[in-house]
Amino acid sequence: MKRAGKTGGSAITRRILALAAHGGVARAIAAGKMKQFQDISVSEAIVLGLYNQGVTKYAAVFGHGVTDIGDVLRVYEKAGLVRVWNMRHETAAAHAVTALKVRTGETAAVITSIGPGAMHAFAGALCAASNGAGVYHIYGDETTHDEGFNMQQIPKNEQGLFLKMMSVMGNAYALYEKESIFTALRRGAVATGRRGFSGPFFMLAPMNVQSAVLENCNLLEFPGEYVEPRVVCENDAAFERAVSATLAARRITIKIGAGARGCGAEIMELAELLDAAIVSGPSSAGIIPYSAERYMCVGGSKGSICGNYCMNEADLAIIIGARAVCQWDCSGTAWKKAGKIVNFNMDAHHAAHYNRTIPIVGDAKSNLRKFIACLKNKDMKRERTKWTDAIFQKRKDWQNFKKKRYAVPALFDAAFKKKVLTQPVAIKTVCDFAAEVDAVKYFDSGDVQANGFQIVEDEKEGLTVTDTGASYMGFAASALLAHAMRNDKKYAIAFCGDGSFTMNPQALIDGVEHGVMACIVVFDNRRMAAISNLQKAQYGLDYKTNDSVEVDYAAWAGSVKGVLGIDGGNSVESLRKALRRAYNYPGLVLIHVPVYGGDNALGGLGVFGDWNTGPWCGRVQKKHHQIGL
Repeated sequence: MKRAGKTGGSAITRRILALAAHGGVARAIAAGKMKQFQDISVSEAIVLGLYNQGVTKYAAVFGHGVTDIGDVLRVYEKAGLVRVWNMRHETAAAHAVTALKVRTGETAAVITSIGPGAMHAFAGALCAASNGAGVYHIYGDETTHDEGFNMQQIPKNEQGLFLKMMSVMGNAYALYEKESIFTALRRGAVATGRRGFSGPFFMLAPMNVQSAVLENCNLLEFPGEYVEPRVVCENDAAFERAVSATLAARRITIKIGAGARGCGAEIMELAELLDAAIVSGPSSAGIIPYSAERYMCVGGSKGSICGNYCMNEADLAIIIGARAVCQWDCSGTAWKKAGKIVNFNMDAHHAAHYNRTIPIVGDAKSNLRKFIACLKNKDMKRERTKWTDAIFQKRKDWQNFKKKRYAVPALFDAAFKKKVLTQPVAIKTVCDFAAEVDAVKYFDSGDVQANGFQIVEDEKEGLTVTDTGASYMGFAASALLAHAMRNDKKYAIAFCGDGSFTMNPQALIDGVEHGVMACIVVFDNRRMAAISNLQKAQYGLDYKTNDSVEVDYAAWAGSVKGVLGIDGGNSVESLRKALRRAYNYPGLVLIHVPVYGGDNALGGLGVFGDWNTGPWCGRVQKKHHQIGL
C-alpha cells in the first residue's frame, strides 16, 4: 500500500490554491484549475471531503493517533481553508461543536486520538445525541494489521471495539479500507445534514490507514453537502381527523419542543384560532415571546403553575417538534385528561409516541400552515371561553408566585454563615442583564438549569441554549468556545453551578487562548442542589450531595492570565455592578455568586410535576398506565 510522505508538497499546494480560488472541488475541476484524478492520502481525503461539504472548523486535542490528519490540517489552515481550535479537554471540544450546531446550524468536527481522548469526546457526544445536533467526531483508531495491542486501544482480543461502542451513540464508520472514505463521507453528510433530530457521526481512522494513498483518486467522487427538502404530509385524512379532534375539544393545549423553532408565528395563529394555551419545553424558550398572552411558560417535572395546569387539564394536546422525554411530560402523566393527541414531528416514532394520536409527519412549519388552512376552510375561529379565563388566571398566579420570591433577594445560609442571594433572584438578575445587552445565555445542568428555564423571559428564539437532553455538567462554560469558532461578536453568558463549573474549568484557559469575550457566572451553593432537593423531597434528608470546602472562584479564575475574576457580592446591586464590569472587559470574565442552599421555600421555585424516579416510581407508573397514553 502506497504511503504519503511529508505533507506540504507541490501537489497539495496546487489543490489548495484551486480550492481557495473556486470554493469547491467540482467548481475547481470545471474551471480547469484542478485535475479530476490525483493521488491523495486518506488524511487529506478526510479534510478535503469535509471541506467539500462546507465543514471547515475543527475543535481538536491532538494525540499520537491523529498526527497525520493533524499535519494535513496544518497545511489547509495555513492556506485559510480551515480553522482548528486546540483545546485542553475532549469533552469541552465536543460541547463546543454541539453548541455551535444547536445555536447556528453550522456543522463542525471534533478530532482526537485513540484511547482516553476518544473516550472523553465520546462521553461529550451524548450531548449532541440527546439534543439532535449533527456534528462530526473523528478519532484515530487502532491499526488494521493487528500486529499486537495498540497503545490505548481497548485491551481485548476482539476487532472493532471502538466502532461497536460509537455505533451505540450515533452513526459510525471505520476506514478499514482507504477507498471506503467516500461512503463514510456520504453517510456523514446525511447524518449531520438531515433536518429534524440528528446526532453525532463518528469517523474512525486507523493510524496506518491515514497516510495510505488513494492512487488516481476521482476527486468528483467526494460527496457535497446534504440538503434535505422540507417534506409536507400528503395524508389529507390525517388533517381531516385533526380538524375533527379540534372541533370536538374544549380545552386545547399546544406543547412545543425544540423542533418548533422557526414556527412561532404559525403557533400563535393556531392558538388564537383554537382558543388554546401554549406551553414550552425547557429547550424551546423564545419560540413564543414571553409577553404573548397565551404563552403559559414551561411545563413538565420542573414546570410552572400555569404550564402544568394547561397540560393536566387539556382534553386535546397538540404537540409540535418534541420528543416525550421523561421530564417533558412528567413521565407520561401530564396529559391526564387528553382524549386525543395531534402530533407534528419529522420522526414517525416521536409523532406516534402516544396512544390515541393523530400523527402528522414532516416539516413542522409547512404542516402547520396546511393545518391552519384546513381550519380556516371550516371557518374555525373560537371566541374566548372559560378555558381562556382559567389559563390567564393561572399565568397571573405563576407571575405572583415568582414575584414573592424575587421580593426576598437574600436569605441567611448556614454554609456561608451570612445572608446571600437566593438562586432565583441571582439568576433573574443575570437574565435581566442579558436581555439589556442582547446576550446569549448558556445554562448548565442541575438546579441552575431547572430554575433557569422557569425564570427565562425571552422575546425571541436563539437567546437561550440549554442541554436538557443529557443535562451534561460542564456544558455551559465549554459552549462559550463556540463563539470563538463562529467569530461571533454577540456577547454570551454561561450560567454554571459550582459543581458544573468544576467539571470543565479548563474552559478558562481555552477561552483566553481563542479570544472569547464572554462571562461565566458561577452560582455557588456548595452543593448539588437539584439532587439535594430531590433527596429531601423523597427521603426527608440529603446525602453526600454537599461539601464543606470553600472555594474562591474569582481568585481561581484570576490565576489564569487574561481572565478577570470578580466577586458578585450578596446583593442585586453588587451583582449588577459586577455584570456591567464584566461586559466592559475585553476578554473572559468569571463572576462568583454565593447563593442560598437551604430549606426556605422562598429560596427556590419549586416543582409542580411528577417524575418517574426513586420511591415515586410506583405511583407515577401506575398513573401512567391508568391514563393509558
